[in-house]
Amino acid sequence: MLETDRLILRQWRAEDRAPFAAMNADAEVMRFFPAPQTRAESDASVARQEKRIAERGYGLWAAELKETGAFIGFIGVQDAPYEVPCAPAWEIGWRLDKAHWGQGLAPEGARAVLAYAFSALKAEEVVAFTAEINLPSRRVMEKIGMTYDAEGDFKHPAVPIRHPVRPHVLYRIKAEDLA
Repeated sequence: MLETDRLILRQWRAEDRAPFAAMNADAEVMRFFPAPQTRAESDASVARQEKRIAERGYGLWAAELKETGAFIGFIGVQDAPYEVPCAPAWEIGWRLDKAHWGQGLAPEGARAVLAYAFSALKAEEVVAFTAEINLPSRRVMEKIGMTYDAEGDFKHPAVPIRHPVRPHVLYRIKAEDLA
């Protein structure tokens, strides 16, 4: 579990599944993904993260507001999927419910995750990637000190060939760059 001023990043709970599925079914939340997720796809994602966190101690943690205890999405670190060109690598990621966008919560949680990755996991570098057109996530990457690596851009192999979110950008940060 990680804590920030406003967030708790923790293992997933059964009661997180319904609000997470609602987020993943929301076309606006999922606009930079190939498609919204079905409830079954969303639940499978939670199950993978629960298992990863239980086995390894890290993953894409459920994000909870300290003040209210409300589940708002996820923020965490995982092994980059083997099929992306930057793998093997530590990948940071986040997805928040749109009611919590624009409040600085993603950068706040991501900074805590970077600190964890560099201290507890002894990562030398952490990467993040997203659809080229995903300007909100790119801004978060820049806010947390990551640097765009144009040479690392790629076409995501899990996205259909002509889909507008297939072109992906790569950002990096090294342990010594963390301010």
